[in-house]
Amino acid sequence: MQRRVFLRSGAFALVTLGLNPTFLRRTAFATELRGAARGKILVVLFQRGAADALNMVVPHGDADYYALRPTIAIQRPGARGDAALDLDGFFGLHPALRPLQPLWQRGMLAPIHAVGSPSATRSHFDAQDYMESGTPDLKNTPDGWLNRYLATRGTCAECEGTTVTPFRAVTMTEQTPRILAGPAPVIAMSSLNDFTIRATGSDAERLEALYRTGRADIIHGAGAETFDAVKMLRAANPQRYRPEHGAEYPRSQFGQRLLQIAQLIKADVGLEIAFADVGGWDTHVNQGGATGQLANRLSDFAGAVAALTADLGDRMADVLILTMTEFGRMARQNGNGGTDHGHAGAMFVLGGSVKGGKVYGKWPGLAREQLYEGRDLALTTDFRSVFEEVVRSHLGAVEASRVFPGFVSEGRLGLFT
Repeated sequence: MQRRVFLRSGAFALVTLGLNPTFLRRTAFATELRGAARGKILVVLFQRGAADALNMVVPHGDADYYALRPTIAIQRPGARGDAALDLDGFFGLHPALRPLQPLWQRGMLAPIHAVGSPSATRSHFDAQDYMESGTPDLKNTPDGWLNRYLATRGTCAECEGTTVTPFRAVTMTEQTPRILAGPAPVIAMSSLNDFTIRATGSDAERLEALYRTGRADIIHGAGAETFDAVKMLRAANPQRYRPEHGAEYPRSQFGQRLLQIAQLIKADVGLEIAFADVGGWDTHVNQGGATGQLANRLSDFAGAVAALTADLGDRMADVLILTMTEFGRMARQNGNGGTDHGHAGAMFVLGGSVKGGKVYGKWPGLAREQLYEGRDLALTTDFRSVFEEVVRSHLGAVEASRVFPGFVSEGRLGLFT
C-alpha cells in the first residue's frame, strides 16, 4: 500500500499518501489554521462521452459543415434567435453556450479546435485512458499526467519553500480518476457536505480511535493523517458557503461540484489542482441542433462554468479552467439524427491570464478530402501541446518533459499573456 489508505463511506473516498502528520495536527483547527499562500490553481473538467466539437464551436464559415449536417447544424449568426453566437466571423458558439459569451468578450475564453489525441482509436475507454495518462496508444502507463506533475519534484520554478497541504489536489468524484492516479496524494470526494457530515459521525470517530491507538489493520499513521485532513476541511466550514457576485450554479450534480470547488479555492486550504467530470456527451441518437439533447447538456455545462468564474471574481487572475473530451464526433450526421464517434475535438481554456478572444488551432476544413479517414474532423493540435503549455505557463513547471515523456511539442500555441 506504500502508506496509502483508502476510506470509503458511501459519498466519499479519501486517499492520502506520505502526508506530514505533525503539520496536519498543527493546522487542523480553526484557531490554528492559517490560510495557505495563494498560488496558481488549475481546474480540469472532463466531458466524458465525446462532446460534439462541430456543434459546440461551430464552423459557420465552412459551407461543408451545413452540407454534412442538414438537420442538426447550428444556423449561421443572425439567421434567427437560436443561431450560432459569432466569435470571429468564421467560428461561433452553440447558442446554449451563451453564458460563456461575456468571457470571450472579456478576453478570458480561448476555444481550441481540431485538437485531440493522435491515436486512431474510437473507443471511449481507450481514448479517455490515453488523454488522462498523457501517453497516446500506450496502455501500460502507471499514472496520470496530473499526478506526474504533482509527484515530480523540482518541476516548479516558484515552489521552493511552499507548504503542501492535504488539499493540494482534489477530485470531485467518488473515486480517483485516471488523470490523478499515481504516487502523489489526492483527495477524492463526491460532495463536501457528505464528506464533512459522514466524516464526523460516530462511526468515523470509532474508526479514528482505532487509527490513533494503532489497533487498525492498515498503517495507522496514514489513518491519523486522514482524520487530521478531515478536521482541516471542517475548519473551512463549507456548509455555510454562499456564492458571490450574483453567481447562480445549476442544481445539477456537475453544477454543485463546481460550487464546491469554489468553496475550496476560497477557503485557502492550499488547493492547486481540482478535477470534475460530467457524462452524457455520447449523442448517437436525437442529438438535436440548437435545441435538444446536446443543447441541454451544453446549457448545464456553460451555466456551471460561468457561475464558477463569476463566483471567484478577482481570484480568476490565478485560476485556469481547462476542459477536455476524449474525441469529437463524426462530421456527417447519422441516420438517427445523431453523430457517431469521431477523431479531433475541441477544448476550452479560460482564465485571467489567458489570451482569449481568439479560436486557437489550425482549421483543417470539412471537404471530403480534408476529413480524417474521409469521415472525421482531422487533428491539427495534439492535446499534449495544450497540456504542456498549461503546465509550463500556468503552473510554472520547468521540466514538463517529465510530465509528458517522449513528447516533443511543435511549438507553443501562445495561450497565455
